[in-house]
Amino acid sequence: MGRIGVDLYPLTTGVSLAEADTFGKFLGGSPANVAVAAARLGRRVALITRTGADPFGAYLRSELRGFGVDDRWAGEVQGLSTPLAFCEVFPPDRFPLYFYRHPKAPDLEIAAHEVDLEAVRAARVFWMTGTGLSEEPSRSATLAALEARAKSGTTVFDLDWRPTLWREKPGPHYEQALARATVAVGNPEECEIATGESDPHAAARALLAAGVELAVVKRGPRGVLAVHRDGTVAEVPPVPVDVVNGLGAGDAFGGALCHGLLAGWDPERAVRYANAAGAIVASRLACSSAMPYPAEVEEVLGRAGGV
Repeated sequence: MGRIGVDLYPLTTGVSLAEADTFGKFLGGSPANVAVAAARLGRRVALITRTGADPFGAYLRSELRGFGVDDRWAGEVQGLSTPLAFCEVFPPDRFPLYFYRHPKAPDLEIAAHEVDLEAVRAARVFWMTGTGLSEEPSRSATLAALEARAKSGTTVFDLDWRPTLWREKPGPHYEQALARATVAVGNPEECEIATGESDPHAAARALLAAGVELAVVKRGPRGVLAVHRDGTVAEVPPVPVDVVNGLGAGDAFGGALCHGLLAGWDPERAVRYANAAGAIVASRLACSSAMPYPAEVEEVLGRAGGV
């Protein structure tokens, strides 16, 4: 559940937007990309979101269906435009992102009474993001979905801190969501926003104290830390890769993490698999269309000595 938009990325790396003259058009938005990533791995997935009633919105719904994601809950909002995001690609570690979501993104117009709570309760995994808490009515709708889950199955809170998309302090809203989730996923900066702790181990402990069962801290080139309430700790090293565009790696990680948790894997195996999926997408330009298939992830794991 959450944001969707059109990604417009220069087809030439190492140039500014001012210099770029050719762009690729892709489905984007972190929750939408996570949905695509899970579908690529063979999972049955649906996305709760909204687009504008415009050609870009039609394009996104068509893309969702093409990727195998159920779009029945991807409605239109009259009077608002489908969001765009532009990226500058400067490998290996600089990817400035520019959001065009004004005056308001349609995906923030999801109202609580519009959410199919029966379907939300029935899902084995429910994924929501911090951006969905940034404004009403999306905030109330997201919290209503979390309440309906009542910590059943796997309920993932992707901390997803995007400061340009917030107009107020996120702390109280993050606190409410953490109390209702079973898994939290974020990088050290996002963990600090949610808990006040940026050290990975301290952040993981703080996330568990806030209510989740599994805390996953993504540390970029330092790998991933996963800590379960039962005391299990997994520290997974990074997968070496020549980075082309790092923006979609976290979404590939998310979809693959869902896949592993659905399969009943232990945290270390699930995170190791997710780490490999993220590395694959970091080596490619696009996000959604770059999401890997199982054989690709298994090949990378085999080269890295994973299981």
